[in-house]
Amino acid sequence: MVCACLLLFCVTTLAFGQGLPMAVPEEVGVSAERLERIRPVMQDYVDKGNLPGFLTVVARRGKIVHFETIGMRDVENKKPIEPDTIFRIYSMSKPITSVAVMMLYEEGKFQLTTPVSKFIREFENMKVYNEDQTEISEAKEEVTIKHLLMHTAGLTYGWGDKPVDERYKELKIFEDGSGLADMVKKLGDIPLVHEPGERWTYGVSTDVLGYFVEVVSGMPFEAFLQTRLFGPLGMVDTAFSVPPEKRDRFAALYSPTKDDGLERVGKAALSNDDFTFFPSGGGGLVSTAADYMRFSQMLLNGGELDGVRILGKKTVELMRYPHHDDWFGLGFAVVTDKEPPDILESMGSFSWGGAAATTFWIDPQEKLIGLLMTQLFNNPYPFHQQFRVLTYQSLTE
Repeated sequence: MVCACLLLFCVTTLAFGQGLPMAVPEEVGVSAERLERIRPVMQDYVDKGNLPGFLTVVARRGKIVHFETIGMRDVENKKPIEPDTIFRIYSMSKPITSVAVMMLYEEGKFQLTTPVSKFIREFENMKVYNEDQTEISEAKEEVTIKHLLMHTAGLTYGWGDKPVDERYKELKIFEDGSGLADMVKKLGDIPLVHEPGERWTYGVSTDVLGYFVEVVSGMPFEAFLQTRLFGPLGMVDTAFSVPPEKRDRFAALYSPTKDDGLERVGKAALSNDDFTFFPSGGGGLVSTAADYMRFSQMLLNGGELDGVRILGKKTVELMRYPHHDDWFGLGFAVVTDKEPPDILESMGSFSWGGAAATTFWIDPQEKLIGLLMTQLFNNPYPFHQQFRVLTYQSLTE
């Protein structure tokens, strides 16, 4: 057991040079022996060819107690997942953008109930569809900042086959070569799918918030994130692009086949365009395990990490409060007692995931963070739930 812990220390030190410190699991109330149950479960998916590979991390009380890499970041070229592999985190960009918004909120730039139109003119006089999208009328309510944070603004993603979805596709909201201002202009011409505040609809709300940050701060969104968040937190690999010197670390993207195998999404040989992404606050970032663990630990600490304060304690509490329908906060899903979980999880835990099956959660009650990185679209497997159960069952105090 001592040798295993020393190996963990050596590997994790290399992996998290700028990340979090390490601890022998037992020092923070975790069983090293029970943590060993994680690997065989995850390894089985890779051995069966269901997944290219995983990176899993568990931290408790600010210390890493589990860190493992399994499988490949690039199957065709036989490149393994390594501690510093760069992943597309897609919608795990949303919590980061939400934090950026709340940083400006703390500076008194706006109130959560402030109409978005005060800063973004395209959101004046919004139209709204009726229930079956056969009629369009003037919206009765204005879209507010809080509506965007809660995904209750009436914006969607355009993934379906209704009239609103056709408008999203026709206008190419995230068109290559365009920017956030172009995106917002297009959205202003599309009716909302329901009245603001009426219900929860997953969509481009957080992308609008990215542009909102740009307008309120007077800085390009990417520059604000780098200057105010990534730089101060030491998130050295999180961005909307992968520079040339880091491209060999970038994981390939896969999708499941009908026979539970894998097929690569996109080309094996990537062009320069494939390493730069639309500055989407809702899904455009790439990151590493070390970077996202630092971001998560900052939130668990109440807005501070290593002497750098990003948010105030009460602001983080507000973000993880279940504002909508007792389950969604300001940028996160929140576990409440309205629908008790079917897996081992604490009330008050908050989390989110990404389209390529990345996921994280933060448990303030247990002072626990879990992070899983992989690159699989349309994930049909239950490894997220398994990883959480395998993490919680290892707690001893």
